[in-house]
Amino acid sequence: MTSSSPSQILRELSRNNAFYFFTSVGNYTGHMAMSLEEFATKIREIEASSLEFHLYRADFEKWANEVLEDPELTERIRAVKLLEPIGNALRDQLDFTVTKRLEELKSA
Repeated sequence: MTSSSPSQILRELSRNNAFYFFTSVGNYTGHMAMSLEEFATKIREIEASSLEFHLYRADFEKWANEVLEDPELTERIRAVKLLEPIGNALRDQLDFTVTKRLEELKSA
């Protein structure tokens, strides 16, 4: 897949394409992200158990790739998963990864 333009990746999404945070199948946290910027904010707020649930199911990778159409972010999230972080270590890694990509896209 080719990379979308920064403005395309940074766009506000429809509710259908938003990322919905769960802690397990069927257990919605009440949080969703309708843009990459909102996603970056939610990573800092959401329960670590939700981040773990989604990371190890590859939900973040799938959303970055299929909805945001950002293969670069997809690969970086995959690299975080390979480190197998949990809890606050996972939050910190994801926060750093997503925020760095967000800053790159905004300055592009």
